[in-house]
Amino acid sequence: MLELNKSGTDRSEPGRLPAQDPGPDAAAAPRPAGDSPSTCPEAAADRVPLRPYLIAGAILCALYFLYAYFQYARFGSPSWDLGIFEQEVRAYAGFDAPVVDIKGPGYLILGDHFSPIVALLAPLYWIWPSAASLLFAQAALFALGAVVVGRTTQQILGGRSGLCVTVAYGLSWGIQEAVKADFHEIAFAVPLLALVCRGLLLKRYTAALLWSLPLVLVKEDLGATVAVVGFLLFVYGRRLQGALLAAFGVAAFGVTLVVLIPAASSAGRYDYWTKIDKNGEQDVSMLDSVLGVLNSSVKIEMLVFLIGITAFMALRSPLTLLIIPTLGWRLLSQDSNHWGMVWHYSAILMPVLFLALADGVRRSRGSHRPWLASYAKVAVPVAAAIAVAMTQHLPLRDLLRPETYRTDDARSQAARAALDAIPAGSRVETDITLMAHLTSDRTVYWVGGAPGTAPDIVAINLDFGWSRPIQDPVAYAEQLHPEARYRLKHRGGSFVVMERTTPEPKEIPGVREG
Repeated sequence: MLELNKSGTDRSEPGRLPAQDPGPDAAAAPRPAGDSPSTCPEAAADRVPLRPYLIAGAILCALYFLYAYFQYARFGSPSWDLGIFEQEVRAYAGFDAPVVDIKGPGYLILGDHFSPIVALLAPLYWIWPSAASLLFAQAALFALGAVVVGRTTQQILGGRSGLCVTVAYGLSWGIQEAVKADFHEIAFAVPLLALVCRGLLLKRYTAALLWSLPLVLVKEDLGATVAVVGFLLFVYGRRLQGALLAAFGVAAFGVTLVVLIPAASSAGRYDYWTKIDKNGEQDVSMLDSVLGVLNSSVKIEMLVFLIGITAFMALRSPLTLLIIPTLGWRLLSQDSNHWGMVWHYSAILMPVLFLALADGVRRSRGSHRPWLASYAKVAVPVAAAIAVAMTQHLPLRDLLRPETYRTDDARSQAARAALDAIPAGSRVETDITLMAHLTSDRTVYWVGGAPGTAPDIVAINLDFGWSRPIQDPVAYAEQLHPEARYRLKHRGGSFVVMERTTPEPKEIPGVREG
């Protein structure tokens, strides 16, 4: 379990805080073969080469991007999120307000999630105006996290532990599932949290504080995580810095949810409260939400695998406290998508857990419990073995399959033919299949989510998975937009493109004049 008041030798000393413990590098502590002696973390840091970790990071970046790009090229995006984020980045790149029409005509995305840090992708989008640029950015950010996690591990543990942890982190299920889920704003939080944990482990407390500040611009809930960083700084002896940072994190969390998001939202509120207090149409009290945090085997499985991928050594580190805010809202949520091991929600936990693994091993090496000291010697390779073994059931395994690289199958060809039938600059209403391929140079709406707009084109994939099969696509388009008439323009495979034959409305919801 977490041991905030115990040193690396498993004994408490009056007046000593965890950060003051000399750890395995102290002269009296036993040292596994292959570890070089060191008198302080800073000295060890100076001797660890960066190049091997940059090479490992480049390999991981290539693997992540390869998987994500070919999923995109095969029209296999699992959700509408990639299209949403491209519309947001495209707006920033054009120095416009971040309006995302996929969420609704004229919808200001900062009223949904507060992620202004996404604007940093605008320069990349100027060079590469495509959804694929976002996939590359995410791959690079995840790989950067691996560089920080791996090198920091070697700096505090020595030997080959750093490369083992790089493999374990790089192949972890949280990262792989996030790659599969296309782009999300949490990609920025991954290297930031790695740098925060690095600062805490290497006693670079000011650096840890500074790296934690941008987290409040990544997503609205991360202010609570910043507050926990402040708590750890306070416990480690930086009382003023810790107290101020904790206060800042709490204030940012409150102001973002109560003031900033409602101000940008057309509804005037933070819509995601309903994820906690409603189960479908049924109201759920906060007490019931709290009592139900472990009411599902899916939740329990996720928790076991979160700690299990670190060979359970993360439990020995106070850093593990940093995962509590994210886990808290996920377990309180009534949305089952938040509970399990899929989607992108666990990616930000990976750098914290793997650096907690390194810290846990350091704290356990000199333990007076023989079994714990012995286990600490093998925990890192065990964690790497677990990651490699789990990969056979995770997304990156598809990179070993030839069909992953085939983008000339009949479905993909039909999808590209449908894209060719949609003029650049047009307003298009569509489903997930074509969405992220249209957002770079068209105005794109979610099918059924843009009443009154009479889009120029309605393009649908009949095999998308509709609740009821669409027998007459033209009638379906006119049902969505009774103010307009449509005709069939293109049909190939399961893809149908219809164009409006009546004049464009004088006033289009969400479209600004001039």
